[in-house]
Amino acid sequence: MPPTLASLVQHSALKLTVRAGEDHLDRPVRWAHVSELADPVPYMEGGELLLTTAMTLDADDPQAMRRYVRRLARAGVVGLGFAIGVNYDTVPDALLAAAREEDLPLVEVPRRTPFLAISKAVSAAISADQYRAVTAGFEAQRELTKAALSDGPAVLIAKLAAHVDGWAALYDTSGAVVAAAPEWAARRAARLAPDVARLRERAAPASAVVGADDASGDRVELQSLGTGRRVRGALAVGTGAPLGTAERYAVHSAVALLTLTTERSRSLQSAEQRLGAAVLRMLLSGQQDHARAVAGDLYGGLLDAPFRLVIAEPAGEGDPAGLGALAETMESAAARCGEAVLVVPEGARLVVLAADGGEAVAACAAHEAAEGEELVIGLSAPAGPIAAASAYKQAEQALSVARRRGQLLVEHEQLVAGSVLPLLADDAVRAFADGMLRALYEHDATGRGDLVASLRAWLSRHGQWDAAAADLGVHRHTLRYRMRRVEEILGRSLDDPDVRMELWLALKATSAPDA
Repeated sequence: MPPTLASLVQHSALKLTVRAGEDHLDRPVRWAHVSELADPVPYMEGGELLLTTAMTLDADDPQAMRRYVRRLARAGVVGLGFAIGVNYDTVPDALLAAAREEDLPLVEVPRRTPFLAISKAVSAAISADQYRAVTAGFEAQRELTKAALSDGPAVLIAKLAAHVDGWAALYDTSGAVVAAAPEWAARRAARLAPDVARLRERAAPASAVVGADDASGDRVELQSLGTGRRVRGALAVGTGAPLGTAERYAVHSAVALLTLTTERSRSLQSAEQRLGAAVLRMLLSGQQDHARAVAGDLYGGLLDAPFRLVIAEPAGEGDPAGLGALAETMESAAARCGEAVLVVPEGARLVVLAADGGEAVAACAAHEAAEGEELVIGLSAPAGPIAAASAYKQAEQALSVARRRGQLLVEHEQLVAGSVLPLLADDAVRAFADGMLRALYEHDATGRGDLVASLRAWLSRHGQWDAAAADLGVHRHTLRYRMRRVEEILGRSLDDPDVRMELWLALKATSAPDA
């Protein structure tokens, strides 16, 4: 630790005597400064032990001494060393009273102790403290490096917490806590999620200091991890006081090691993606056995249980970077619960094979809800390796519907369980329906009959004349006449089931609400 007034008083060679401020001798001394100015404050930075012989001071004037000592205290001077036997044989009562009034430590310096000796003692103590801090920092760096190489990030976080005498937590790319030490720190770290989110919005490297929390009273430093534009994680370090030199060495070492680990993980991730692309191609081509052999332990467990295929694309002119964010979200969610996930970038789209009912699929939906409309996503029904090609087609179909409807995410099961009618809201279908029925609408507009309503009633009753006529409130012969007019105007026979189907869908399309 740095030198304090107490350590200087205890220095046997200096022979210093405390005359005031005995309760504040634990203050650290940043430097020893000699000044005979009546107002040395403009030349002070705070934390100094000021040494003086009162050559230019009227040390017997109570008012002058009160102003002098008050200025020193407000400037952050930690103590005043007064030399006796030079201009004054003893410490003047006025100065002594002023020091006691301000509770400023006042140290009597005997004539045989030169100010230079005090300055040397302070300098030597500061140098020794810095040497100890650097040595401790290098030792912490060695220990943290060993933990990073041998034991992983969780052990590194635990050792860092011990070095700073506080707590530490590691966040992944999504802002979730993946490691914390001690165990209770996970709850404290989780409360910092908004601060971590703001840090992630800044380009790496970035840092922030969070003030003392009402509940914990600690001081937290946040450091981003990563070397690129996108933050790859964050480190939080909580302590009861600002970090010292040794502790800061440890934190900087941890940031560097975790960043290297992150960058190395990205390289491994790239290799895994190439392997995943090969596995996916084999699955889609029906080579399930080869896919299992290539996947090995990395993806093998994923192919032993029902999975879902996810296909995502930018919405409209959306930023393709959104695909990377989605991939990171799903991979982080899978990693937190030990799931396997296969992520394959395919140009302007992203294909993900994830466990059915797992956290990765849930994170996909949550990501879209949080991020907005920058992506459209199609999700297949649960499938196994044999049905991978069908699942891929299902995901593409769901993606197409999501894009057509302007929705963020559509599951294929929703299409199967729902109605075909919403699909008729497509502009191309409506254009076809308008063209097919235009002549009938133009006829009705002249007031010469209600052919469209009659056609709708007749089709809804499956061609039953009496029932349809009753619905319309007309005689069945009138309805038969109208249906002949429909055939004449359209030039198509209502006896053809395909014509009846097309007309029914056209009627539905023209009345279908926007999806």
